[in-house]
Amino acid sequence: MKKFLFLTGFLLASTAQAAKVPTEIGEYDDWVAYYYQDASGLTCYMASTPKRDEGKYTNRGNIYTVITHRPNDKSYDVVNITAGYTYKPESKVEIKIGNQTFDKLFVNGDKAWATSEKTDKEIVAAMKRGSRMIVHGVSSKGTKTKDTYSLAGFSQAYKAISAKCRKK
Repeated sequence: MKKFLFLTGFLLASTAQAAKVPTEIGEYDDWVAYYYQDASGLTCYMASTPKRDEGKYTNRGNIYTVITHRPNDKSYDVVNITAGYTYKPESKVEIKIGNQTFDKLFVNGDKAWATSEKTDKEIVAAMKRGSRMIVHGVSSKGTKTKDTYSLAGFSQAYKAISAKCRKK
């Protein structure tokens, strides 16, 4: 099951502390919801891998999108995209959901994040309404990629992490 391959990499990359052991809340179509507890409090997140990844590359690592809630930090709806390659520095990552396009993301290594909390919330709102999400990126070698995610189960997984982390 490809969607679970990212789990170890996400946990190791998400913190400099010791890796946490997540507990699965549930699997909702193409999204899986998890939580873990550590010294900084409860963290809930949901993740998925693309249904289709395109690009003229020879080797690519794990590809996934994660939405995270960290209630102790009052941080909700944080969108993180991992490309499976190092992004070209200063490159643009573009997300398309329905007729909406989001291009206010910044890259660092193999990850892309929204530039503001407002953009994170707009992306999540579009994901709740949409049926698919397309992510365009460019690797450090100049390879253009297009990753297509299903949003089936997104709203249910989102409700699950919001309930666990008490997001109102």
